[in-house]
Amino acid sequence: MTTAYILYVDDYTRNRPITTVVRQAQCSFRIWYDEDWTALTSSVYQAEEPMSDYAHPEVLVETDWVAENLDNPRIRLVECNHDPLLYHTGHLPGVIRLDWMTDLSDPIRRDLLDAPRFAQMLNAWGIDNQTTLIFYGDQYNWWATYAFWVCKLFGHADARIMNGGRAKWLAEGRPLTRAGGAQRDSAAPRYNAPTRDDSAFRATYRQVLARIGQPDSALVDVRTAQEYGGATPPTPELPQTLRGGHIPTAVNIPWARLVNPDSTFKRREEFARIFDERGITPEKEVISYCLMGGLSSHTWFVLTWLLGYPRVRNYDGGWSEWGNLVAVPVAQKY
Repeated sequence: MTTAYILYVDDYTRNRPITTVVRQAQCSFRIWYDEDWTALTSSVYQAEEPMSDYAHPEVLVETDWVAENLDNPRIRLVECNHDPLLYHTGHLPGVIRLDWMTDLSDPIRRDLLDAPRFAQMLNAWGIDNQTTLIFYGDQYNWWATYAFWVCKLFGHADARIMNGGRAKWLAEGRPLTRAGGAQRDSAAPRYNAPTRDDSAFRATYRQVLARIGQPDSALVDVRTAQEYGGATPPTPELPQTLRGGHIPTAVNIPWARLVNPDSTFKRREEFARIFDERGITPEKEVISYCLMGGLSSHTWFVLTWLLGYPRVRNYDGGWSEWGNLVAVPVAQKY
């Protein structure tokens, strides 16, 4: 059923973004307006809640919800950006700055941090096992989903992503601050971190090697078509590899197909179509990979939490590992 509304733009609403006016009606819309902005005519289609069709809608929060909960003591906002210096140009009030490379990695070997370091980090921010962690960042939330993924390896119960990240928050004209974010807490340790469990959500290169060509498995390369084909090397500031190409039998579904222009996630039916047409179906064991785990964690998040696939792992070694290994198979497609 179509319900039509006339929305009049008075002196109050005309100074607010049109998207804000319509968003409060919680519907999808088509807009026509006259040249002097005295009236706005909108054909409005009643729609279900934006995230209600996802398998686990509780893992996504909208910017409205975050704005209403900035002072909630049981919630901690965590900003994790591709560009770690972006935080200093402005961030949400009271937010924790998380550097995906230094804070989430082992300081010596190439691996994720262990349980004692994870607990130490969260204790320093006054976070306990019941705290709700809201992750967001730049670049379509690449590294925010990576931080979410790491938290799930340690079994943190309530972790969520702010849909749209920094880009959507800024596009809506919401405030940023350059004031110091969350202060470190010197209180006694209170976070109990179990030993990191990689079995459900993380894949090693040996596990990937064993799944090549298996009919009950699927490998998803989320990089660009050029990187997948081997013709375009990674950008100079990222880890270099001796070989270009992709893991044999992997299908190429670039991460960018999963997001809208405003940095939010697409709807569930769009995800289902994208993956179904490439044979990535729920009954299979799925492993996603990119260069070094960030983009593929984004696809892992979509498959696991938004589509509800039961067996999805992120190969965070990625092409930066595979492309430098000796005697592993490599496929190229130009």
